[in-house]
Amino acid sequence: MARVLIVPCGCRGRALAVELAAAGHAVRGTTRDPGNAGTIAAAGAEPYVGDPDRIGTLMDALRGVTILCWLFGGVPDRDLHGPRLRMLFEKLVETPVRGVVYEAAGGEAIARDAAQRWQIPVEIVPAGDARAAVNRLLGLS
Repeated sequence: MARVLIVPCGCRGRALAVELAAAGHAVRGTTRDPGNAGTIAAAGAEPYVGDPDRIGTLMDALRGVTILCWLFGGVPDRDLHGPRLRMLFEKLVETPVRGVVYEAAGGEAIARDAAQRWQIPVEIVPAGDARAAVNRLLGLS
C-alpha cells in the first residue's frame, strides 16, 4: 500500500485518513496546532506539525509519501491556491510524491500546468471527493 500525506488534516482530512488507514495505507496528516495531534492520531494518521503558509515546514512530511492530498477546497485563501500551491509543486519534483489530489478552489490552472510541466499526475476534485481520486492515482479503481 501507499503512504498518503493529507494537508490539512482537519475534519475532511481526518475522515479521509480513517478511510485510507482502513484500506491499509500509511497516512500522515498535518496540522498547524500541535494540540490537534491526538485527534489526527485517533483517525489513524501519523500527526505532523507544519504550516502550509510556509511550504518549507512541510518538506520533511513528504518523506516516503506517494500521494499528497491538498484539501483546501473550502478555504478561500488566494495564497494557498496561488503562490503557495505553485511553490509546493516546484518542490514536489525533488520528492517521492507521484500524485496529487487537489481540491478545486482557484488553483486548477497551476495544478494542470504542474502536471504537464513535471509529469506529476494530478486529480482535481470538488471538496470531499478525495478518496476516489487517491484510488485512481494509485491505479486501484
